[in-house]
Amino acid sequence: MFIRRESFSEYIRLYPVVSTLIAINVLIHILTWIPLLGDIIKIYGVGYNRLIAEGEWWRFITPMFLHGGMMHLLFNMFSLFLFGPELERLTGKVRFITVYALAGLFATVATYFLQPLEYLHVGASGAIFGVFGAYGALLYYGGRALPQLKQIILPILVISVIMTFLTPNINVTAHIAGMITGFLIGLGFFHPKRIVSWKK
Repeated sequence: MFIRRESFSEYIRLYPVVSTLIAINVLIHILTWIPLLGDIIKIYGVGYNRLIAEGEWWRFITPMFLHGGMMHLLFNMFSLFLFGPELERLTGKVRFITVYALAGLFATVATYFLQPLEYLHVGASGAIFGVFGAYGALLYYGGRALPQLKQIILPILVISVIMTFLTPNINVTAHIAGMITGFLIGLGFFHPKRIVSWKK
């Protein structure tokens, strides 16, 4: 289910939203290596609560596409690469984008309201935790009917939450807010009666 066997071209064709998100994140990270341009991207893209409070509202969105280093980028994109496709396949493009975008947005909004004004943050983790949260909603409704999914996702959810609190320099607020947002949206998407209507 989460083992990718597709070729590069098949992956892009089957999962266009996930592929596009990965490409955008990688491209932006590469652009940050370019002198001056990279500085501009970082200066105007990082999530900085004080500047958000001063009216720079775009910083609710831009941190979702910036990363603190190559390992940060690789970890997030590998998670999206593995776990994004199945959710995109199950929900379709628009619903997947909804989960990802709203989870990422509410992760930064929660960070703004719950962290100090001088708090700085970047990363797609909140949105990716939203994907995990949506899987949690799917398990809530159909865990018994999806034993394979339950065996894989449930430990990942538990480990992800534990590691969020144990790993230094992690935006705990974004991770938890993103997961809760994804779970709540998933409750709407995966309600048995609603699935019947949008699967037709």
